[in-house]
Amino acid sequence: MLTVERLTKTYRGHNAVRDLSFTVPDGQVTGFLGPNGSGKSTTMRMCVGLETPTSGTATFDGQAFRGLRHPSRVVGTLLDATWFHPGRTARAHLAAMAALAGLPTSRVDEVLDRVGILQVAQRKVGGYSLGMKQRLGLACALLGDPAHILLDEPVNGLDPEGVHWMRDQIRQFAAEGRAVLVSSHLLSEMALTADRLVVIGRGELIGSGTVEEFVGAAGSGTVEAEVSDPTTLVAALAGQGIAAEREGDTVTVTDTAVTTTLIGELCLDHRIVIRSLTRATPSLEEAFLGATADAVEYRAV
Repeated sequence: MLTVERLTKTYRGHNAVRDLSFTVPDGQVTGFLGPNGSGKSTTMRMCVGLETPTSGTATFDGQAFRGLRHPSRVVGTLLDATWFHPGRTARAHLAAMAALAGLPTSRVDEVLDRVGILQVAQRKVGGYSLGMKQRLGLACALLGDPAHILLDEPVNGLDPEGVHWMRDQIRQFAAEGRAVLVSSHLLSEMALTADRLVVIGRGELIGSGTVEEFVGAAGSGTVEAEVSDPTTLVAALAGQGIAAEREGDTVTVTDTAVTTTLIGELCLDHRIVIRSLTRATPSLEEAFLGATADAVEYRAV
């Protein structure tokens, strides 16, 4: 398990990350979400020793990254898919990494095959698309068969088929018992991939928990009722202190405390025929935008 405890990073008096604490459990995918500039990449870099925290700790099964005897066997990372030397082949990159880590050379072809680029392993990386580089980066992360995997925007540059493939890979990592931390700006993809979420804004924790808990905290959504007598229903709701909007025969209530059961009972009491009665729950995107509204550094105009 990855444990982040009161992690802080200050640059020239500005807190890029502030007093941040969360966990990434084994056997689960934890989605790491936040607006641009919220500190996600800085946090991940601190976890693996690429940035020095001002204070706080990040530990893998109780050990800091810099204290690990064989780091590649504990943590695998894909933080930047553009660092590869363009004049080297994918196999050469991985062979060098295996030699440095004291890993058997047999692992090179194993991970190349797993990420689907074994057939192009002798091509120079300079000729790879960004999506192929993402796959190579994933191969590097898997080389030591680590128990923890950190991926920063792993679907960047992938076509729809590649995104689906990456999602399956990430889910498989968790199924194998690994602790997986994934940052992404594709909220729809995180809704399909993550078991849990950690959401930050301006370097601080906004919320954490399962996807269902995070969406549920945003409210239970709106209730829409198409009825035979919308005027009477609106008046009945107003009598209970509940505001409602009417458009044609449809009455909409945004009060999250209002249930479909209450609407049904009011309609029964006033002999109103219900044609349809639905609750629209917020999406992950709607919940995220609501939770981070005050933490956005800039807005579209």
